[in-house]
Amino acid sequence: MTAEQIIGLSLALIVMCVGLVGSILPGIPGTPLVLLAAIGHRLYFGEHGASLWIFGILLGLTLLSIAIDYLASMYGAKKLGATGRGIFGAVVGGIIGLFFSLPGIILGPFLGALAFELAGGRQLKDASLAGVGAVLGLLGGALGKLLCCLMMITAFAVNVIWRSGS
Repeated sequence: MTAEQIIGLSLALIVMCVGLVGSILPGIPGTPLVLLAAIGHRLYFGEHGASLWIFGILLGLTLLSIAIDYLASMYGAKKLGATGRGIFGAVVGGIIGLFFSLPGIILGPFLGALAFELAGGRQLKDASLAGVGAVLGLLGGALGKLLCCLMMITAFAVNVIWRSGS
Protein backbone atom coordinates (compact mmCIF):
# COMPACT_ATOMS: atom_id res chain seq x y z
CA MET A 1 0.00 0.00 0.00
CA THR A 2 1.44 3.37 -1.00
CA ALA A 3 1.43 6.46 1.20
CA GLU A 4 -1.20 8.00 -1.07
CA GLN A 5 -3.45 4.96 -0.63
CA ILE A 6 -3.01 5.02 3.14
CA ILE A 7 -3.94 8.71 3.26
CA GLY A 8 -6.91 8.11 0.95
CA LEU A 9 -8.17 5.20 3.04
CA SER A 10 -7.68 7.26 6.22
CA LEU A 11 -9.67 10.18 4.78
CA ALA A 12 -12.45 7.88 3.61
CA LEU A 13 -12.60 6.26 7.05
CA ILE A 14 -12.77 9.67 8.75
CA VAL A 15 -15.74 10.64 6.58
CA MET A 16 -17.29 7.25 7.32
CA CYS A 17 -16.88 7.86 11.06
CA VAL A 18 -18.84 11.09 10.63
CA GLY A 19 -21.50 8.94 8.95
CA LEU A 20 -21.36 6.55 11.90
CA VAL A 21 -22.14 9.43 14.25
CA GLY A 22 -24.90 10.46 11.85
CA SER A 23 -26.51 7.05 12.19
CA ILE A 24 -27.37 8.02 15.76
CA LEU A 25 -27.79 11.79 15.50
CA PRO A 26 -30.31 13.14 13.03
CA GLY A 27 -29.25 15.80 10.57
CA ILE A 28 -26.25 13.84 9.32
CA PRO A 29 -27.08 11.21 6.68
CA GLY A 30 -25.35 8.21 8.27
CA THR A 31 -25.28 5.31 5.85
CA PRO A 32 -25.58 7.46 2.69
CA LEU A 33 -22.47 9.36 3.83
CA VAL A 34 -20.58 6.09 4.32
CA LEU A 35 -21.64 4.99 0.83
CA LEU A 36 -20.59 8.34 -0.69
CA ALA A 37 -17.16 8.12 0.98
CA ALA A 38 -16.68 4.65 -0.51
CA ILE A 39 -17.74 5.89 -3.96
CA GLY A 40 -15.37 8.86 -3.72
CA HIS A 41 -12.54 6.54 -2.72
CA ARG A 42 -13.26 4.25 -5.67
CA LEU A 43 -13.45 7.16 -8.12
CA TYR A 44 -10.04 8.40 -7.01
CA PHE A 45 -8.22 5.09 -6.61
CA GLY A 46 -9.97 3.00 -9.26
CA GLU A 47 -9.02 -0.66 -8.98
CA HIS A 48 -7.35 -0.03 -5.62
CA GLY A 49 -10.72 0.98 -4.16
CA ALA A 50 -13.47 -1.34 -3.02
CA SER A 51 -14.72 -3.96 -5.46
CA LEU A 52 -18.05 -3.75 -7.23
CA TRP A 53 -19.57 -6.55 -5.17
CA ILE A 54 -18.73 -4.60 -2.01
CA PHE A 55 -20.62 -1.64 -3.49
CA GLY A 56 -23.61 -3.93 -3.93
CA ILE A 57 -23.38 -4.85 -0.26
CA LEU A 58 -22.95 -1.19 0.77
CA LEU A 59 -25.95 -0.14 -1.32
CA GLY A 60 -28.05 -2.96 0.14
CA LEU A 61 -27.09 -2.01 3.70
CA THR A 62 -27.86 1.66 2.96
CA LEU A 63 -31.34 0.77 1.74
CA LEU A 64 -31.84 -1.57 4.70
CA SER A 65 -30.87 1.15 7.17
CA ILE A 66 -33.31 3.60 5.61
CA ALA A 67 -36.09 1.01 5.85
CA ILE A 68 -35.15 0.20 9.46
CA ASP A 69 -35.24 3.89 10.33
CA TYR A 70 -38.79 4.38 9.10
CA LEU A 71 -40.24 1.03 10.07
CA ALA A 72 -38.82 0.84 13.61
CA SER A 73 -40.54 4.01 14.81
CA MET A 74 -43.84 2.98 13.27
CA TYR A 75 -43.56 -0.54 14.67
CA GLY A 76 -42.66 0.65 18.18
CA ALA A 77 -45.56 3.07 18.26
CA LYS A 78 -47.99 0.54 16.77
CA LYS A 79 -46.85 -2.22 19.15
CA LEU A 80 -47.77 -0.06 22.16
CA GLY A 81 -51.15 0.89 20.78
CA ALA A 82 -50.65 3.95 18.62
CA THR A 83 -53.16 4.68 15.91
CA GLY A 84 -52.24 6.12 12.54
CA ARG A 85 -52.74 9.53 14.09
CA GLY A 86 -50.15 8.78 16.78
CA ILE A 87 -47.63 7.48 14.25
CA PHE A 88 -48.09 10.63 12.18
CA GLY A 89 -47.68 12.70 15.37
CA ALA A 90 -44.44 10.88 16.17
CA VAL A 91 -43.08 11.76 12.73
CA VAL A 92 -44.15 15.41 13.07
CA GLY A 93 -42.73 15.58 16.60
CA GLY A 94 -39.49 14.02 15.42
CA ILE A 95 -39.08 16.62 12.69
CA ILE A 96 -39.81 19.49 15.08
CA GLY A 97 -37.53 17.92 17.68
CA LEU A 98 -34.57 18.18 15.31
CA PHE A 99 -34.47 21.90 16.03
CA PHE A 100 -34.05 21.33 19.78
CA SER A 101 -30.89 19.22 19.92
CA LEU A 102 -30.75 15.88 21.74
CA PRO A 103 -33.67 16.47 24.15
CA GLY A 104 -35.87 17.45 21.20
CA ILE A 105 -34.78 14.40 19.23
CA ILE A 106 -35.94 12.12 22.05
CA LEU A 107 -38.92 14.10 23.34
CA GLY A 108 -40.21 15.21 19.93
CA PRO A 109 -41.59 11.84 18.81
CA PHE A 110 -43.02 11.18 22.27
CA LEU A 111 -44.77 14.54 22.50
CA GLY A 112 -45.94 14.36 18.90
CA ALA A 113 -47.52 10.93 19.34
CA LEU A 114 -48.99 11.98 22.70
CA ALA A 115 -50.48 15.20 21.31
CA PHE A 116 -51.98 13.61 18.23
CA GLU A 117 -53.42 10.70 20.20
CA LEU A 118 -54.94 13.08 22.76
CA ALA A 119 -56.34 15.23 19.95
CA GLY A 120 -57.96 12.08 18.60
CA GLY A 121 -59.82 11.53 21.86
CA ARG A 122 -57.62 8.86 23.47
CA GLN A 123 -57.05 8.74 27.21
CA LEU A 124 -53.77 10.06 28.65
CA LYS A 125 -52.53 6.57 29.60
CA ASP A 126 -53.10 5.13 26.12
CA ALA A 127 -51.67 8.22 24.43
CA SER A 128 -48.60 8.07 26.67
CA LEU A 129 -47.98 4.43 25.78
CA ALA A 130 -48.12 5.35 22.11
CA GLY A 131 -45.50 8.03 22.77
CA VAL A 132 -43.24 5.61 24.63
CA GLY A 133 -43.57 3.18 21.73
CA ALA A 134 -42.53 5.90 19.29
CA VAL A 135 -39.40 6.66 21.33
CA LEU A 136 -38.51 2.98 21.71
CA GLY A 137 -38.95 2.54 17.97
CA LEU A 138 -36.73 5.57 17.36
CA LEU A 139 -34.01 4.07 19.56
CA GLY A 140 -34.37 0.70 17.85
CA GLY A 141 -34.05 2.36 14.46
CA ALA A 142 -30.91 4.20 15.59
CA LEU A 143 -29.40 0.92 16.78
CA GLY A 144 -30.22 -0.73 13.45
CA LYS A 145 -28.65 2.14 11.50
CA LEU A 146 -25.57 2.03 13.74
CA LEU A 147 -25.12 -1.70 13.05
CA CYS A 148 -25.56 -1.15 9.30
CA CYS A 149 -22.93 1.60 9.38
CA LEU A 150 -20.47 -0.57 11.29
CA MET A 151 -20.93 -3.43 8.81
CA MET A 152 -20.48 -1.04 5.87
CA ILE A 153 -17.28 0.49 7.26
CA THR A 154 -15.84 -2.91 8.12
CA ALA A 155 -16.66 -4.42 4.71
CA PHE A 156 -15.17 -1.41 2.92
CA ALA A 157 -11.96 -1.26 4.97
CA VAL A 158 -11.30 -5.02 4.84
CA ASN A 159 -11.93 -5.12 1.09
CA VAL A 160 -9.70 -2.12 0.31
CA ILE A 161 -6.87 -3.47 2.47
CA TRP A 162 -7.26 -6.95 0.97
CA ARG A 163 -7.23 -5.60 -2.60
CA SER A 164 -4.20 -3.40 -1.97
CA GLY A 165 -2.22 -6.45 -0.87
CA SER A 166 -3.04 -8.30 -4.09
